[in-house]
Amino acid sequence: TINGHWYKLREPIIQFFVTAALLYGLATFDGPMYSIKSVSALAHYTDLIIGHVHAGALGWNGLMTFGMLYYMIPKLYRTPLFSMRLAKVHFYLAAVGIFFYMFAMYFAGIKQGLALNAIDPATGRLVHPDFYETFLAIVPFHLMRAIGGTIYLAGFFIGVYNIVKTIKSSQDALEDTQDSAPALKPEADFEEQWVAGKVSWNHRLLEKTPVIFTVLVLGAILVGSVVEIMPFLTSQEYIYGANPASRDLYRPHTPLEQIGRDIYVREGCYNCHSQMIRKLASDVLRYGPANTLEDSMYDRPFQWGSKRTGPDLARIGGKYPDSWHIKHMKNPRSIIEKSVMPAYPWLFKNKMNVKHVQRELEVQKMLGVPYTDESVAQAVPLARAEAKVIHQNILAEGFTDISEDHEIIPLIAYLQSMGKRKKGE
Repeated sequence: TINGHWYKLREPIIQFFVTAALLYGLATFDGPMYSIKSVSALAHYTDLIIGHVHAGALGWNGLMTFGMLYYMIPKLYRTPLFSMRLAKVHFYLAAVGIFFYMFAMYFAGIKQGLALNAIDPATGRLVHPDFYETFLAIVPFHLMRAIGGTIYLAGFFIGVYNIVKTIKSSQDALEDTQDSAPALKPEADFEEQWVAGKVSWNHRLLEKTPVIFTVLVLGAILVGSVVEIMPFLTSQEYIYGANPASRDLYRPHTPLEQIGRDIYVREGCYNCHSQMIRKLASDVLRYGPANTLEDSMYDRPFQWGSKRTGPDLARIGGKYPDSWHIKHMKNPRSIIEKSVMPAYPWLFKNKMNVKHVQRELEVQKMLGVPYTDESVAQAVPLARAEAKVIHQNILAEGFTDISEDHEIIPLIAYLQSMGKRKKGE
């Protein structure tokens, strides 16, 4: 500790360590707080989570890493740090950058979370029904985030420069030296101290049995892992129970939808759109009925997401015609004037890849997804037949510049299937 040595806080290396420890404490306090339902209802899917994560990433990991480098590099190369002044400048830039970045995300998350969850008690309707209205309100905080990130990055480059100059300034031959750890106390002395109560616990018992210690730790980890993983692996049993006939209520993705889902994952759509409608009244009013286990039981990996830069898509299937999705993917601003979503013009040029869909369905079937042998064997013809149907629909809507094997076709198939895979829908 630095108790009684507070003057050392003037040293930049100590400043890095102490600030990193404080931000680690803040991040670990945040984590349990988000497990409280009311706090999670406000914070989840907002920038609050981004601020929380970067308190640990930029603060704890970043500052601690540079603090260790500033301490170790001079010792390894047997030379003083090139510039303590630059190290101090680096620290202040990093601290200011983290402050701007982290608190901008905290304030943005609180502001958007309150707006998204606001319901008019007189009418029972959303106060802000338009998702983009709530996002545009926090754009200034994102600009502050960019400023903070730039300041932090400037400090990073100064730190790298300082370390490189320190290494280059070393004049020693840097010959290897041999060192040895101090000799351990005789075992008898330790046992006597333990029996006499001078040490509180015989740690040597663990040190003597590393294999047993490793097995015990591994067992504890496996128990926690099994508790988390087994419900997911046996989800179908939870759903169907003693009524196997209900297995036919929900269908897996068609071959074309599976191709579209691969495109969705490839383009990183889950980074901005969730597929998880919570049971909160505001979520249900905004997006539709809350998600159930059946909605994602065949998704590997699931697409629940962790941040909503755009609205949730779990129930978007059938909400808009195919033509809406075409216009939206070509130019989002043609649908929503101030949308921040990028355009995806290559989806209208690239040809969809059907070569791997059969193998994909085989693996899904092996994992328990109820594909028939026939549907797996006919995956490619089925995908092309479904693509032809969608293509005919969009031709009828006046889009003559799109062919049936463009990537936009399977993506539309996937988007239109969201929330619509219960048989009969």
